[in-house]
Amino acid sequence: MTIHSDSVSDVTPTRVPRRLESPSLVARLARAPELGAAVAAILLYIFFSIAAAGNGFTSISGTASWLNTAAQLGIIAVPVGMLMIAGEFDLSIGSMVGAGSVTVGIVTGYYGQPLLFGLAIAFCVAMIGGLGNGLLVTRTGVPSFIVTLASNFIIAGLALAISRSMVNSTSIQVQSDGLVSEALAMHWGDFDVAILWWLGIIAVAAWVLGQKQFGNWMFATGGDAEQARRAGVPTAWVKIVLYLCTALASAFVGALQAVQFHTGDATTGQGYVFQAPMVVVIGGVLLLGGYGTVLGVVLGTLIYGFVSAGLFYTGWNTDYAQVVIGVLMVIAVLANSAVRRTAANTFRTNGARGANR
Repeated sequence: MTIHSDSVSDVTPTRVPRRLESPSLVARLARAPELGAAVAAILLYIFFSIAAAGNGFTSISGTASWLNTAAQLGIIAVPVGMLMIAGEFDLSIGSMVGAGSVTVGIVTGYYGQPLLFGLAIAFCVAMIGGLGNGLLVTRTGVPSFIVTLASNFIIAGLALAISRSMVNSTSIQVQSDGLVSEALAMHWGDFDVAILWWLGIIAVAAWVLGQKQFGNWMFATGGDAEQARRAGVPTAWVKIVLYLCTALASAFVGALQAVQFHTGDATTGQGYVFQAPMVVVIGGVLLLGGYGTVLGVVLGTLIYGFVSAGLFYTGWNTDYAQVVIGVLMVIAVLANSAVRRTAANTFRTNGARGANR
């Protein structure tokens, strides 16, 4: 059988789609969750460096001021950011700070026990609270906003009631000494040891998100929990672990403050309820979950430190700090939404071009 050349020429070869083109460096940077926060942080630092040039914002004490503020908030904000990446909220962090603080005060000041034992009891209280939040959210299906808002009131009320029943006050003197006290309240000049604790938490969180399977599970859970469950991701377990982390971090900050100021106070910490989620959102984490980085959370926390210390050193009314942070949060949400739409459109466009080649 003879095959004619014209017959072969009429055969149309099957088209094999080419691999989608990799986005350029500029495109990748434009879609980076932390880009907006990085730009805002640089601009704010430059602005306050100029506006408060003669008042010490860029001095050693000025740098320590915004770093100390950012460190204690950042210890809470990093695990809160990881939880929000997984698609959930925790508004009980404020009362957990107060509970951790007053627990250390009760154990050391009222019962006269060692600080290490007080810290252990505070962590146990935090784990009970975090586990309760995680189980309620995963087992009942009630939105985490409602569950943790309710637990915030419950924990705060219990801390106040127990403190007043014991010493007829919301605050209790803390007795602390030794290595544990140094580890929680040490400082070098104007720089607090909380900065080192914050850096350690940042390193662990970045390692988990970038290198470990648990980090992939977090993004999958926040992106689409149902699809993640079908793929074998233990979404409930992921959320419970993260609730434990936010509770432990909050109690730890309460213990830091209790040792630093020698007083356990049940009323402290409520400012973190919204400060932590705000800096997380400013750092590029989406409210719906599945998108964000540890670097973005760090930058958002630094922005809060810049604004808080910067307004003080300029001599302006520090009440405007909340205004600035609120405006930045709105801008961050709008920018993240725009970036997400742009990324989705780019992916669809590149996909169509690749299929037509």
